Amino acid sequence: MRILVTGGCGFIGSNFIRFLLEHYKPEFVTNVDILTYAGNLSNLNGAVEPYGERYEFFKADIAAQDAMDAVMAKHKFYAIVNFAAESHVDRSINSPLNFIHTNVVGTEILLECARRHGVKRFVQVSTDEVYGSLEAKGRFTEDSPLLPSSPYSASKAGADLLALAAHRTFGQEVLVTRCSNNYGPYQFPEKLIPLIITRALSNQSLPVYGDGKNVRDWIHVEDHCRAILAILLEGKPGQIYNVGADCEVGNMDLVRKILGILKKPESLIQFVADRPGHDRRYAVDASRLRSELDWKPIHPFSKALEQTVAWYVDNREWWKPPGDQ
Repeated sequence: MRILVTGGCGFIGSNFIRFLLEHYKPEFVTNVDILTYAGNLSNLNGAVEPYGERYEFFKADIAAQDAMDAVMAKHKFYAIVNFAAESHVDRSINSPLNFIHTNVVGTEILLECARRHGVKRFVQVSTDEVYGSLEAKGRFTEDSPLLPSSPYSASKAGADLLALAAHRTFGQEVLVTRCSNNYGPYQFPEKLIPLIITRALSNQSLPVYGDGKNVRDWIHVEDHCRAILAILLEGKPGQIYNVGADCEVGNMDLVRKILGILKKPESLIQFVADRPGHDRRYAVDASRLRSELDWKPIHPFSKALEQTVAWYVDNREWWKPPGDQ
């Protein structure tokens, strides 16, 4: 069985490939990534070499139809797992068209090519941000309305709807995952946790939006990868699955936890103007995933956060600019 992973050199995609090759032996993996600023071949260093012909890589844009047709003509793929996405909210505010190109057009191209080449399953990896913002209570379910607040989340919502429409119109075995905030190794340092870690290690100021009271629901990336594999193999076509670990943490509390682990002073914290349309709180109800597919997270937040901080401390060559080690 061969799986096409798009965006496999990014944070979650590379962790998924590592997990798949190490824990699910029958799989062959083809990785397609255009290698933007957040896609890094070194994310898979040491992870793919032992598996020989079970892994291959192509540099390509998922929104390029001819390129995707060529990739899918090469093998008989069982499934596509689509991680490829522009994902940083601030960048989407500055350049929305880049997000529409990759997240919307790219997803539609993949769906069309999958139909032509007889790909059995299609997993659209999405985000809880498509639901918008929560007040102090409640959690998003798969039936919550879509109320995206940024060009990023709007583009992901559009891609989700295209994927679900492909199931209803063409009968494709599409599954959509909507996960809460991920953390772990190989996350590009513009995201909150690696940003705080790397800037604190360099004794730089730590920018915190607004009043710092925004709340996010955190999950370790390997728990997310385990969920995606379960959904890929056992999920019900046409279904949406929320993925979360019931781990809500306020941004200021998170920053203070990281500073405590690094033994750095809170005087590094610097409040900055809030992001336009900044969602106040996210929290997802993952009971469908837990009950239908017998999944649960296995990484306790405090311990896994310490391990994540240690990874960035031990791998400065990965995140520091060349010559600035």
